[in-house]
Amino acid sequence: MHFKSICRKPIYFQSTERDIYLYLQVTQITPKKVKTTPPHHHTRMDVGLVEISLLLVLLMILLLSSSSSLKYLLSIISSSTRSGSSSGGNAAVPPLPPGSFGWPIIGETLIFQRSLKEGRPESFIRERMERYDRRVFKTGMFGSETAVLCGAAGHKFLFANENKLVRLWWPPSVQKLLRASLTAIPHADEAKRVRRILSSTLDPDALTRHVKTMDAFTLHHISSLWLGREEVSVYPTIHLYTFELACRLFMGLQDQQLMLKLSAEFHIFLNGVISIPLNLPGTRFYRAMRATEAIRIQLQALVRQRKSELLKKMTMAAAPPPNSEDDLLSHLLKTSDEEGKFLTEEEIIDNMILLLFAGHDTTSSVITLLIKYLAQLPHVYDRVLREQMEIAKSKAERRRRREVLEWEDIQKMRYSWQVVSEVMRLTPPVIAGYREALVDFVYEGFRIPKGWKLLWSPATASKDPMMFGNAEEFEASRFEGTGPPPFSYVPFGGGPRMCLGKEYARLQILVFLHNIVNKFKWELLIPDEKVVYDPMPTPAKGLPIHLFPHTPSSDAPHEEQDFQETTFPLQR
Repeated sequence: MHFKSICRKPIYFQSTERDIYLYLQVTQITPKKVKTTPPHHHTRMDVGLVEISLLLVLLMILLLSSSSSLKYLLSIISSSTRSGSSSGGNAAVPPLPPGSFGWPIIGETLIFQRSLKEGRPESFIRERMERYDRRVFKTGMFGSETAVLCGAAGHKFLFANENKLVRLWWPPSVQKLLRASLTAIPHADEAKRVRRILSSTLDPDALTRHVKTMDAFTLHHISSLWLGREEVSVYPTIHLYTFELACRLFMGLQDQQLMLKLSAEFHIFLNGVISIPLNLPGTRFYRAMRATEAIRIQLQALVRQRKSELLKKMTMAAAPPPNSEDDLLSHLLKTSDEEGKFLTEEEIIDNMILLLFAGHDTTSSVITLLIKYLAQLPHVYDRVLREQMEIAKSKAERRRRREVLEWEDIQKMRYSWQVVSEVMRLTPPVIAGYREALVDFVYEGFRIPKGWKLLWSPATASKDPMMFGNAEEFEASRFEGTGPPPFSYVPFGGGPRMCLGKEYARLQILVFLHNIVNKFKWELLIPDEKVVYDPMPTPAKGLPIHLFPHTPSSDAPHEEQDFQETTFPLQR
């Protein structure tokens, strides 16, 4: 399989320093000033300085074409010319949250991104919680005034008030790249319509029919890229596995060359999905825009081909029976909402990009970190192995025969999922989510104006010692019984906007875990390898490991024999 040569070297992510430098050149702000640590308290700029700043950033505003950036700048000008706006003045008006907006337009985005690169994503929020307020503070992010709501109480408030006080929001770079997808839809009714169509293929009932396919493909992947090797670079190898599986299950794609090409374009897209939306040659965002357009061209051809195939089938039979093996793409083409309205071609393509992105990138991160923790915690690995061996042995019909996994087997992997959950508690796959204030409201005694952006981070609760005793220690038993306190563990978000792919991710992770631990034990080649966020948590050097295959026992089911009887292509 030609993927082998690609997986021998880890994938290195590029820095954002060039983007920042180009940005500074456009705005004519000297790098020395940006490197200066922002003040620890809210400071006011005099009118003359504000006027100069306005002239300097005018070009940037035009490039961004973002009304939120203009509002952000005007709010700073306004705050500089009035006194007592956040304290004193009218006692009936609650103050704004404490904090600092940072620099015009940039805000504190650069500081936040630097903490991600350094592998300390919680430090940005923790430091400000200690400095200002542990419940809520203000900052400047992605050209917008932002309130950071912290802890389980902040999560509960945001999830409970979805489409009432707040709505989903993502940084401008995400909105421009995923323009017609569910992520970029601001209106609640339209988002619900698209979500209902998408969710019907990602709920547990729909996923049950994909377990065998997923299990067979996982064995194929391990046989191709793991067996016979002494060393594997985990992250790039897993990244290819999850992407190819998503292509097969979501689009019925079999063309390996096309999947390889799409994977390379998605890598470029990922590097620029959270970035300064400066569409100039040489920037991350510029490269991401070009990669996304290339992906759209490929997906458009695939959508039109599939539409033609479906129309041809419909003309051959007056009422063709529904195909239980339909992939997500076919489902989107054939399914309408309650009013008989179908998704447009643009909506289908952009939502396929979203699902391919979300369906492989977060799970790649989680599986990679799971392998890391299992190498570091032999007693946890041993217990996971015992659980998975019991499931494998219980399915053996005869001495050298292996049955494929079924949905019922996944439900037996209770301890294994507790381990995965603890991995996501310690290292959340998504470090932050965003909302936008629909109206003025008061939270914890502080005024949040309409239009402000709201940031929440799972780590503010999942590592809170008040919620989790020995919060920095790995204890899978936290998830026994009723599990953690409500809203303290939210790796998939919550409320009406909870991650659509939660069950898909759970299924994929557990199927891979079952197959890999029944084949190997491993050790880390770089025990102290740093984990950086770019934007997902990723080992800086790809997590190279040394593999130790299990010695086959005389009574163990023979997996390779059964796999050879599995037919491919997997879909269609």
